[in-house]
Amino acid sequence: MMELWNIEKSCFDKGLQYICGVDEAGAGPLAGPVYAAAVILPPYCEIEGLNDSKKLTEKKREKLFDVIVEQAVAYSIARVEAEEIDATDILSARMKAMQLAIDGLSVQPQLALIDGNRDKGKSAAITASHETVIGGDGKSASIAAASILAKVSRDRYVVEELERDYPQYQFAKHKGYGTKLHYEMLDQYGPCAAHRKTFLKKWAEKNA
Repeated sequence: MMELWNIEKSCFDKGLQYICGVDEAGAGPLAGPVYAAAVILPPYCEIEGLNDSKKLTEKKREKLFDVIVEQAVAYSIARVEAEEIDATDILSARMKAMQLAIDGLSVQPQLALIDGNRDKGKSAAITASHETVIGGDGKSASIAAASILAKVSRDRYVVEELERDYPQYQFAKHKGYGTKLHYEMLDQYGPCAAHRKTFLKKWAEKNA
């Protein structure tokens, strides 16, 4: 657990107090928004099982979501809709969602740790003081916490709201990803308002 605090420790050692981890979820799916979360944790707080969201079961992520929200000094969750992803591009949408999450924190961080190696797209960038961390969701407690909040928030939205609004696509089963079932539903019903049209170019060409 303590190795997850190595990056934050180096920041604390420089006199920085409020460090937030930032991550996003839902860059790859064919439908729905991209989500991002920013989290400031109390220094060296122990959250049992904290890890990169991709390495955790859905049940474990759900449980950790509540623990993180309860323990965090501050947290914020933001999203950018499919329509805006199509109007710009997914990299810009990811950057915008992450900056929106940072902006939404009730305590402004002195430094944001951004998962990945990108901090700007064509039409949006991380404007807060930040550092990028490749594989950060497995190296930083703050980023790991953000990855869980972003992933759980997106999954809940897809399973609850998209499933309710567009039941014919069976979003609860594939969560918007490009699975065989999802493409079968697209073949049957065509895209809905929640689909990212720019992600369906090959499918559209095939069905033209």
